[in-house]
Amino acid sequence: MRPHENEQANHGGHDRHRHHTSSGSRAQRARRLADMLRQQIVDGAFGDGRLPDERALARSLDSSRNAVREALDLLRGEGLITRRRGVGTQVVTVKYGHRLDRLTGLAQTLTDHGDLRNEVRVACLVPAPPASALERLRLDHGSPAVHLERLRRLNGEPLSVDTTWLAPDIGTALLDKDLAGRDVFDLIEETTGTPLGYAEITVHAITADHDTAALLGIPVGAPLFAIDRLTHLSDGRPVDAESLRIRADRLTLSTVLERGPRWTG
Repeated sequence: MRPHENEQANHGGHDRHRHHTSSGSRAQRARRLADMLRQQIVDGAFGDGRLPDERALARSLDSSRNAVREALDLLRGEGLITRRRGVGTQVVTVKYGHRLDRLTGLAQTLTDHGDLRNEVRVACLVPAPPASALERLRLDHGSPAVHLERLRRLNGEPLSVDTTWLAPDIGTALLDKDLAGRDVFDLIEETTGTPLGYAEITVHAITADHDTAALLGIPVGAPLFAIDRLTHLSDGRPVDAESLRIRADRLTLSTVLERGPRWTG
């Protein structure tokens, strides 16, 4: 390669590097702004559901209009906002907060946000439950278990699909209770006279399959929180094994973490 050709090649490489860095920086700025705006929306900063125009947002966020526009496009892609000429930018759905550091049912958490109802799809004693349910509840092979499946609606809109397995002596007493209007946690404590103690919780990020999407009124592949929760009585006995599929566009999960003694291992 001739010297001037090598210089041109290097110069072109530098140009491509600068272009890549610039594009990456713009994308990073847009993501950071989207994170800030998303948190403001979740915190209720835009009470009427309408966001300020791009110029006002750029001033408040100390950024450029182009970066704000890209951030809004990201939030629109998430389904959090809509943007229409002559109407502006509006929040599509309000996100509700659910604390993971308190042992409360979803109904208790959302009681101040409107009318929460359960459509009871399944409520019965199953003679041969799945082995996974027996294992989680520490039931012997061949033991029955109570199966509940409920579609949860908040202000008429589908929010989650909850599948619950209960130990038979605990769950059977719940079958003639108000499962549409009451929280299972409350019913367990009421019927047993024993307080709940603690729960083990695992949260996954998944996408909606055809059946779940149809129940929740969302597109196939839409993001969901999958929460697996095993709840114990105060004596440590596991009595309630749940799998919740919750619309990620309607709910946020939060907790408070305390830093313990420094680990020196």
